Amino acid sequence: MGDHALSLLATDTRSFPPDPPGDLDDAAAIVRTDQQAFDAVERMKDHWARPGWSNRTRRLYWMLTFDKHRALIDRATQCQRALADLGLDPVPADGLHVTLLRIGDASAVAPAAVEALAEKVAALALPRLPLLAHPLAGSRGAVRFSVTPWTGLVALHAQLDQAGRELGVPGGSSTARFRPHLGIAYNPVERDARPVVEAVGALRRFAPVPVTVEAVDLVELRRDQSTYRWTVRRRVPLV
Repeated sequence: MGDHALSLLATDTRSFPPDPPGDLDDAAAIVRTDQQAFDAVERMKDHWARPGWSNRTRRLYWMLTFDKHRALIDRATQCQRALADLGLDPVPADGLHVTLLRIGDASAVAPAAVEALAEKVAALALPRLPLLAHPLAGSRGAVRFSVTPWTGLVALHAQLDQAGRELGVPGGSSTARFRPHLGIAYNPVERDARPVVEAVGALRRFAPVPVTVEAVDLVELRRDQSTYRWTVRRRVPLV
């Protein structure tokens, strides 16, 4: 299964990291790929300067959410406090998530299509995912945990994408560009990356946090000033 999932990914400069790791089940390889990519960043961008987004935007996504995972919340809070002097926008405890796949603008997907999509995914009886959240890496616009392994996440993305295609919902980026990650803080300004990279590197001493993903959420996402908020439209249990 790991080789098949790896074959679904491709190098893409629009993704971060552009190159996927060589082994989707090797935690060390995944963490190393994420960390090396972030360590090479020279300039960070304003995460919130995103074309097409405003406080009025409403979009449907498939996401994994973690508001019940106390150990993960505690580790994220610990890292956020250590980075407080950098002026990042921390993700609140009830806002931790892994974005899987955009479905489309809420105005472009009829409620009946949302229900049909959720029912189709529920019928797949997709498996629960045991994961590890590893401190700490980042991207050009955020600081984030690496998550491992990727095989189940990539397979989940591909199955969600296929379900949407079969029902004709607008959809988002292809699985080839998918790079699982769990953000804990967003960068709100253009800046030299070095202070952030160095501060993040000092937090890699923390052990990874185990979490088991028991559901995938179909959410209506919005932006509330310097954070993301959402309403869960459907929660699909994993089995």
